[in-house]
Amino acid sequence: MAETVRVLFLDRDGTINEDIGSYVTSREQFRLIEGAAEAVALARSAGFRIVVVTNQAGVARGITTIEQVEDVNRYLNELLAAWGTSYDRCYYCPSHPDYPNPLYDRDAGCRKPEPGMVERAIADFFAEGQIVDRSRSFFIGDKIVDVECGLRAGLRPVLVRTGHNEERICIERGIMPEHIADDLYRAVTGHILA
Repeated sequence: MAETVRVLFLDRDGTINEDIGSYVTSREQFRLIEGAAEAVALARSAGFRIVVVTNQAGVARGITTIEQVEDVNRYLNELLAAWGTSYDRCYYCPSHPDYPNPLYDRDAGCRKPEPGMVERAIADFFAEGQIVDRSRSFFIGDKIVDVECGLRAGLRPVLVRTGHNEERICIERGIMPEHIADDLYRAVTGHILA
């Protein structure tokens, strides 16, 4: 009998950690936004699975490497462990349409706002006997691509004002999240768990 699960899909840079204005290539550049780890811990203790979904086109652009991206993602889980929590899965998209690369372009369709990474996560949960309830799952990010990705995947999108804070762009383009919060902590405590 398959178990139904709720998932909190999270963008990384600008949502969980500070956006430094360029690609995070090392642990030294990776700093959690205040309250982010606590927000993950609270969501997990409320029964959510946690999945990180991040565009990392710095790989295709030659600014960072797969190894660096994966090391920073491991470091994120090490930092979360200090709060007694972790993410369940992490997906990243190394490709960029302006920087074609045969190694990464096979992942075309993964780059947000395309929902490829979300669909892969849902398929991976399903392979383990867990059915993701999209109507009770959320996608939190700081950019319009996150909101659009969430909408395309049938999730409930939440925009945070940290990172790029593209609230105005969402309004202008009519691609609206279900909720807008100052940061990840307030998104989780003030909306998702409220």
